[in-house]
Amino acid sequence: MPWRALLLSFLLLLLLLGLAQASGEESSPRLPAPKDVKVYSYNYRSALRWSPVKVDRGVVLYTAHFKTGAFNQWDEMNCTRITQTECSFPLSLNERLWTFVFRVRSELGQMTSDWVETNPFVADRDTTIGPPAVNSVIVSSDSLLISVSPPFESQEGTVWYHVSYWENATTTTKKEMQVNNALFKIENLKQMTLYCFTIEIELARNLHDRIPGLQRIPECYRTPMSETTRDAYIITTFTLVGLFLILIIIGLFFLWRHHKTIKYLCQPPLKIPSHIEEYLRDPSMPHLEALENYHEEAPHDSLCVLYFEEGREAYDDTLDGNTRSHSNSGECEVT
Repeated sequence: MPWRALLLSFLLLLLLLGLAQASGEESSPRLPAPKDVKVYSYNYRSALRWSPVKVDRGVVLYTAHFKTGAFNQWDEMNCTRITQTECSFPLSLNERLWTFVFRVRSELGQMTSDWVETNPFVADRDTTIGPPAVNSVIVSSDSLLISVSPPFESQEGTVWYHVSYWENATTTTKKEMQVNNALFKIENLKQMTLYCFTIEIELARNLHDRIPGLQRIPECYRTPMSETTRDAYIITTFTLVGLFLILIIIGLFFLWRHHKTIKYLCQPPLKIPSHIEEYLRDPSMPHLEALENYHEEAPHDSLCVLYFEEGREAYDDTLDGNTRSHSNSGECEVT
């Protein structure tokens, strides 16, 4: 009958309203939901992180779930009611080509927050590949032998290394090379020159699917001198030193052989005193005549010896005939 159908519909409506009210009463106390829920992945090591929820009292706990793109079912990931704001991926989530979605909520006693979901995450697409590790560098006069290793375990695909190197004095001129071996050599370098290089890794799955990585900070090494050049420098140095010693010996022998001539040439020239030079220029000088008159007026014997610092012998010879004829009882000196 129609009234029975109406009664059943009414009872069903009341039941639905009761269930909705009960659900509303259970979910009415809500916590703030976590914010900035993101997946951080570096070299295929991934973790789910979010911002902490601040409350006046109590300690907020967090629960995280995941699901794959193939199965629409949420599963736990060993991060249930934890106090940390980070959840590392378990080993079961290390598939690099799978698509994962994560969700996080906050909990405090009986109160919970809404679930906050992340965008779909694929490790091969969303991870950040860091620079390779340089294990060793062997430097020679014309090359650098470099050993590197990738920052992660390569599962599939080919790892390529993009190498850029340049002379430190001319940073604008860079040369590039691409290798897929962990041990490679940079050749045709100049000796005794400072070279810098940087390496960037790239994971290539196929011709069109390439995942670039971060570039390594530059490292610089100076190439040494080659053995041939070193021998040439040694021979040249010994030759120059030998020639220098030979020149010193020849110079000492020359000084010893001609030391008298060199001594004579190095002596200053003799200079006649000025008053003698004046006399030689004009023999009729008044002071000599006065000196002769003085000797004529003196009746007693006297001897005068005249001394000059320079030209003494010449002047004594000049007065020898006049002064030595008298016998001396006294002596006078003229300087």
